[in-house]
Amino acid sequence: MIKLTSHDPKETDQIGYKLGTLLQKGDVVCLTGDLGAGKTTMTQAIARGLGVKEDVTSPTFALIHEYNGRMPVYHFDVYRIRNIEELEDLGYEEYFYGQGVCIIEWASQIREVIPKEHLWIHIQQGVECDSREIRIEGTSARFDSIMEELSNLC
Repeated sequence: MIKLTSHDPKETDQIGYKLGTLLQKGDVVCLTGDLGAGKTTMTQAIARGLGVKEDVTSPTFALIHEYNGRMPVYHFDVYRIRNIEELEDLGYEEYFYGQGVCIIEWASQIREVIPKEHLWIHIQQGVECDSREIRIEGTSARFDSIMEELSNLC
């Protein structure tokens, strides 16, 4: 696990962008944190790092948005999910185990169906107004190398 301190939105953006450049097909990124912590901002930066050119918005009511970058990007927001059956209706396994990158906001809501291999990012408000404490945990050696790269940013 690594802990990063971002002092302003620009640094948070740099962390997300760098992460996006390091992700590969099949990677699952889980984001957690309070409302306003920066999950969508982090997602937007990750998507840019993955080569997404269009605006990335939160799919709160649709549950998922798909974007094209150097590989498909599947952006889930499961904040309003009431049960796992809603995800099953979307065919979530095809996304989670597919050929793109999944980014899941509010991932703790669906912890029981998250793939074994994933990168977990928890964002919380820091001491200063615009600062964020970012805790990143990976479940495989592949994610360890990503965390090592990211630890050099802050």
